[in-house]
Amino acid sequence: MIEQTDPGLGRRARLRAMTALAVAVLILSSLYLWNPDNFYLWAKALHVVAVISWMAGLLYMPRLFIYHFDSEPGSKQSETFKVMEQRLLSVIMRPAMAAAWLLGLYIAWTIYGFHGGWLHAKLLLVVLLTGYHEFLGKAVKDFASDRREKSPRFWRLMNEVPTLLMLAIVILVIVKPF
Repeated sequence: MIEQTDPGLGRRARLRAMTALAVAVLILSSLYLWNPDNFYLWAKALHVVAVISWMAGLLYMPRLFIYHFDSEPGSKQSETFKVMEQRLLSVIMRPAMAAAWLLGLYIAWTIYGFHGGWLHAKLLLVVLLTGYHEFLGKAVKDFASDRREKSPRFWRLMNEVPTLLMLAIVILVIVKPF
């Protein structure tokens, strides 16, 4: 595990995450104070950016697992994959997921009042996407402990899950079929 090789890495990562969160809150607050009537557009734009970042991570992580599976446990290559997986999860995916959720809930509340069948269906699919995210987080821990229970074929199939959920979510948001 990364923390075992450098105990200060976990503290530094938490400090960076807290700093990034503080900067994000400062930027969002400034945007709101600058022009509250226009804040919805900023929230929507930043929500889209967060979703794209989160999806990139969800699509890339299983590919890392496929390549990691082929490396010898304990090898330099395997240790490099461990670092890549942990950083992708903690530096990109988790913050992007949090931002997507927070901004999305803000939009759902202020614009739609949480009404609409399409919105409820979308939220259900986002909950499923979040469950998939947590599943990948557990797999990162397993790979960090050199537990490789799932095959590359399994990870290739799992790589389709976020794609299918994304397609359904985008259709619900754009078409609003019900």
